Amino acid sequence: MEEFQGPEPRGQMMSENPRSLELNQRKWWISVFFCGFLILAGDSLVMLLLNFFYVQDNRSESDQDRQYKGTWTQALIQNAAFPILIPFFFILSSPKPNPETVSNQTNNGWFRVLSLYVSLGVLVSVYSKLYALGKLYVGWGILLSTQLILTSLFSAFINRLKFNRWIIISIIFTLGADFFGGPAFAGTPNEDETDPYDIKAWLILIFPTLAFSLSLCLMQLGFDKVLVKTKRYGNKKVFRMVLEMQICVSFIATLICTVGLFASGEFKELKGDSERFKKGKTYYILSLVGLALSWQVWAVGLLGLVLLVSGLFADVVHMCASPVVALLVVLAFDFMDDEFGWQRRGALLGAVLALASYFYSLHTKKKKEIAELNKRENNNSEA
Repeated sequence: MEEFQGPEPRGQMMSENPRSLELNQRKWWISVFFCGFLILAGDSLVMLLLNFFYVQDNRSESDQDRQYKGTWTQALIQNAAFPILIPFFFILSSPKPNPETVSNQTNNGWFRVLSLYVSLGVLVSVYSKLYALGKLYVGWGILLSTQLILTSLFSAFINRLKFNRWIIISIIFTLGADFFGGPAFAGTPNEDETDPYDIKAWLILIFPTLAFSLSLCLMQLGFDKVLVKTKRYGNKKVFRMVLEMQICVSFIATLICTVGLFASGEFKELKGDSERFKKGKTYYILSLVGLALSWQVWAVGLLGLVLLVSGLFADVVHMCASPVVALLVVLAFDFMDDEFGWQRRGALLGAVLALASYFYSLHTKKKKEIAELNKRENNNSEA
């Protein structure tokens, strides 16, 4: 597959014929489902490997001092495998830009792109670190629910997203699906070890979700207002933009997390962590490598949906994967009192309804575009 092309600008859409528009929309739908699959695969692999890591690390049996360590390592792992994407970046083809147009925007355009990637890299490093810490304090469920609410607000104010009843219904079902169907996590401490609702826990809850939601909306803004307007890829949205942004942003985030790892002294604990791992050093290294690769799969799928649809839709798909991930965790691990009961079955149904509502909204929008183009063609033929 050479490239995935995003939706065309409205003026360019009106210059197409109906058959060409239908073909582009078919490619667009394939792209959306492919990116959704990447998110589901990435979410599943990340949660399975994280549970494996913390079970083998005896984290649930640790004292409170060691319970919350290793977060800089996890933040670094989340971003460090970006070099695996570089070959795909050069393999994918892209439209050739107009040299005159690019030369006129070179200086200002490159400065805007650099500023965008540095800002996003800082945000990604912040939420990578705080998410690694936050999930040990309050778990995954409440983090993701807060995250979707903030993403909805930022999408309305930053991206000027127009909400309709189907999108609102989708958000409501998504919140319910995540609340009742979130997967078990072996790194969460026992209830008697810490108070998840003290001030520190609330701060750790708010800041990572704030950074993640803001980064999603800024990524969408960056695609629409920066990367497209530099015209380095013509006047189109192509999948190569996703790889470019992920590589550059992850590079900045990796640098920041590496500095944090060494500045905090956490790198000294890596040898002890590998020796304490039940399965041995080999499995310790393999689990970290697998986590790093899985995070990149997830991130590419997430950014792909941001490019193709919106940051809010990407977050909805990400959260709707929770019941499926919960089922895989139940099948893979024998956690006490963890089963795929009626609540999670209901959550799975809610996730399906949430996706169906949002997809219906997208289908209606695409159908309207074809109807408008057919109407324009008929008016031109009558004239």
